[in-house]
Amino acid sequence: MDAGDGAAGPMIPAVPRTLEQTGLSSSFLEQLLLKILFLRGESYGRDVAAAVGLQFSVIEPLLETLKLQHLIEIRRSMGYGNVSAVFCITESGRARVRLYLEGNQYAGPAPVPLEQFTAVVRRQRLQEGWLTPDALVQAYRHMVVAPRVLAQLGPAVSAGKSFLIYGRPGDGKTYLAEALGEIWSAPVFLPYAIEFQGNIIHFYDPIYHRVTEEPESLQALDEERSHDGRWFRCRRPFITTGGELTIEMLDLSYNAVSKVYEAPLQLKATNGTYLIDDFGRQRATPAEVLNRWIVPMERRVDFLSFRTGGKVTVPFETFLVFSTNLQPHELGDEAFLRRIQYKMLMRGPAKEEFLEIFSRFCTQHELEYSEPAVERLIEERYARTGKPFRRCHPRDLLTHALDIMRFEKLPHVLTDDILNRAFESCFVQESEDAPPPAE
Repeated sequence: MDAGDGAAGPMIPAVPRTLEQTGLSSSFLEQLLLKILFLRGESYGRDVAAAVGLQFSVIEPLLETLKLQHLIEIRRSMGYGNVSAVFCITESGRARVRLYLEGNQYAGPAPVPLEQFTAVVRRQRLQEGWLTPDALVQAYRHMVVAPRVLAQLGPAVSAGKSFLIYGRPGDGKTYLAEALGEIWSAPVFLPYAIEFQGNIIHFYDPIYHRVTEEPESLQALDEERSHDGRWFRCRRPFITTGGELTIEMLDLSYNAVSKVYEAPLQLKATNGTYLIDDFGRQRATPAEVLNRWIVPMERRVDFLSFRTGGKVTVPFETFLVFSTNLQPHELGDEAFLRRIQYKMLMRGPAKEEFLEIFSRFCTQHELEYSEPAVERLIEERYARTGKPFRRCHPRDLLTHALDIMRFEKLPHVLTDDILNRAFESCFVQESEDAPPPAE
């Protein structure tokens, strides 16, 4: 399913044709242009426009102003106007840039004003009815998931509200949550950076943002640009943090060297999903973590702090998912848990599911096995001992079996002996009683 079908409409940031349409002041852009030329040494006009993410026709008057102020100059030209001219910074320009760098060292694509960012993010919100049962089944076709699980998962994902998945370790909670990233196929647009009251918030993160486009050709004419170059097209983000999460990581972080703010992870996950894995094991208490989300979850806005003490209100269009091995009562009381809209217990697999997971892994790794051998394993190792099935067991068990086969140069055939040896090396066994001390 194309998740973009559920949005309010295809949201492609329009190419700014004038300085006013950028939402940025001329002085702000002049400073940015000088910093780019300072770092590059010299550059074609077309390349400067590509670096700042704007049409050359928008920045050309600014370059002319800088020329008149003797801050930049044209070193040579190919004869096709300023777009093909090579610009370089003068000594006066270098002195001016050093002052600008004391303010901040940002020299990337022009930031998007906060109000423009908010407008695009709201337009890219998934609308009611965007997810169908068939689309959900298709997204989880690579997993062995019971229909009852999908029936419970569907409404939570479709609503995009906060969601808690809990259960025993090894039953696939994280795997289930991570598969949510495959539901959304249509891309979204996100900015390289955001500007608010002169502050720059760096947004783009190559670790989390999977760009789905090639950069605009440097030879492309202005009218050929497909969208505002200050934005990049990417898959809806899916970001995960675990026990390393601290409350401080959920606010703006200030780089004292570059004097630029870094967006927190929940902001980088805008129009996507933010998974807090292993919830309850963070350095902060569950109450501290959840209290941080009360306003964002209810009002779809978040409040971030600048180092000067000022606040900025940003849109919170992020599907917040919590996954935990703890029992809900270990996280907090009923009133505490009520703040999370949806909850789902991820149970261990039934025997039929266990066998299906086992079979799929064998097929994937070209392992031959006989059903009677697997049945004997289940009877001896699970039924007789009362050991519960876990979704991770087939993978772990068969990985050990493959290791044995590779080490001993055996054919890829699962025998009773290999299965039992793999089981004993994979799972903790009951230790034998220690011998009595010598008389």
